[in-house]
Amino acid sequence: MPTSQVPKITLRNGVDMPALGLGVFQSPPDQTISAVEIALANGYRLIDTAAAYGNERAVGEGIHRSGVDRAEVFVTTKLWISDYGYEPALRGIDGCLQRLGLEHVDLFLLHHPVPSAFEGTVAAYTAAEHMQAEGRIRAIGVANFNPRHLDSLIRQTTVMPAVNQVELHPFFTQQPLRDFHAAHDIVTQAWSPLGGVNVYRPSDPNAVKNPLEHPTIAELAAAHRKTPAQIILRWHVEHGTSAIPKSVRAHRITENIDIFDFTLTPAEVTAIDALDTGVRGGPNPDLIDQAHYPFKVEN
Repeated sequence: MPTSQVPKITLRNGVDMPALGLGVFQSPPDQTISAVEIALANGYRLIDTAAAYGNERAVGEGIHRSGVDRAEVFVTTKLWISDYGYEPALRGIDGCLQRLGLEHVDLFLLHHPVPSAFEGTVAAYTAAEHMQAEGRIRAIGVANFNPRHLDSLIRQTTVMPAVNQVELHPFFTQQPLRDFHAAHDIVTQAWSPLGGVNVYRPSDPNAVKNPLEHPTIAELAAAHRKTPAQIILRWHVEHGTSAIPKSVRAHRITENIDIFDFTLTPAEVTAIDALDTGVRGGPNPDLIDQAHYPFKVEN
């Protein structure tokens, strides 16, 4: 089993997080087990899941089967909005740990800001702070928060979020949000880092916008003798962003981690930055609440 070559990003509380990991959004549980095993066998040390994905048990099983020491694996999961509020969040966090079969997680995120009922969001984050003090969570963060959400949360809680996981790819670079993160020592983590959200949820099925097919990416791939996916993931690394590409295919999983034997020049990074459209592919975080997303996690 190879030693992981993935560099680490030190979070604000001193916890080291791998810069690249495996995401398992939409991965069926049976395929998730093997994907986690393959990833860990090929040097991955960060696995990202969520209560709402329905595959936390599979992630835990994949880690167990891999034979990699638990201390070497950085596990992230997320609290779904049906468990917001203080007491519900405590139960929700317990549920995540039980499904994973772990005594602690390395990073625990609130999945969405839910601005229409933000008092519940704050209460859930406070519960995560309590669980961190008890040693069941090593670092706390959020997902899909914008600067306004972050500012409000920071003013009402004690522990600054260590990470904000957001949609981020060459067609949606979120520079103002990344600037806010830099000013507050919050690590930016990219979901859909390759822009896949534009493919599996296209706003216009007749005009799918796939960063992997853009001529700029293709030219850089040819110049570096790398794949388009490797170019984009390297672009994330150059920006200091943590990326969690999702795949259940062995060759894709191994391809995605093979990005640490080359670099992009500042001009090449700038050329990819210029592909930004300012248009998100995923849902607007301001519109996510229980009324529109009534799914509930069973703890």
